[in-house]
Amino acid sequence: MKDKVIIVTGGSGLLGREMVSRLLKEQAIVVNLDLNADDLNSHFIKCDLTNDQSIYDAIDEVLQKYGKIDGLVNNAYPRTKDWGDEFENIKPDSWRSNVDMQLNSYFVITQKVLAQMKLQNYGSIVNIASIYGVVGNDFTIYEGTQISPPAAYAAIKGGLINFTKYLASRYGQYGVRINALSPGGIFDNQDKKFVSNYEKKVPMKRMGKPDDIAPGVLFLLSDDSKYITGHNLIIDGGWTSI
Repeated sequence: MKDKVIIVTGGSGLLGREMVSRLLKEQAIVVNLDLNADDLNSHFIKCDLTNDQSIYDAIDEVLQKYGKIDGLVNNAYPRTKDWGDEFENIKPDSWRSNVDMQLNSYFVITQKVLAQMKLQNYGSIVNIASIYGVVGNDFTIYEGTQISPPAAYAAIKGGLINFTKYLASRYGQYGVRINALSPGGIFDNQDKKFVSNYEKKVPMKRMGKPDDIAPGVLFLLSDDSKYITGHNLIIDGGWTSI
């Protein structure tokens, strides 16, 4: 990864910070596109991923400074305040807003970056999806908690996985690889009952951690995965195996 220019969206968040940290350790040039700065010595660009022009300006800044983009990690996770409402209570405008902020923003930045990677004739993109883009929700793990899994999340992540396959088919001829990575549940100080329910079911008997996910991202960005494209790498402690 030495001297590769890697953009990470949402690099100041739970998973993003670990990705940025690992990439920096591998001597990559990391550009964090986020609304909140990190303290990891990455090249931080304040970017509103829900605003097309903000995305275009950020990518232009990267190209002006470095002249290339070796990798992109679509990791940002913007959402509305009512994220997680019960399905019957979801307002259509909220549904549209979340699809727009997540799935559509991934489209906008990917389109812009792929134009550069096509010119370069190389590059790697990793889309952060989810196990809930692969399998249905197990609602029993939420029993006894106030947590309600968002319906839009499943729709967005499932769509992202197939969008990844479309792009891989389209841009493989240009030496550009596009893969997805689907984490299982990541511990983030959730309700203790939820954590207990989750850990009873998952084969490895624990929730995931950011440092379980970041190495997979590095692998998909690196030359070690040079013949892998259109793949969805599932890192879930065995959740989807049962």
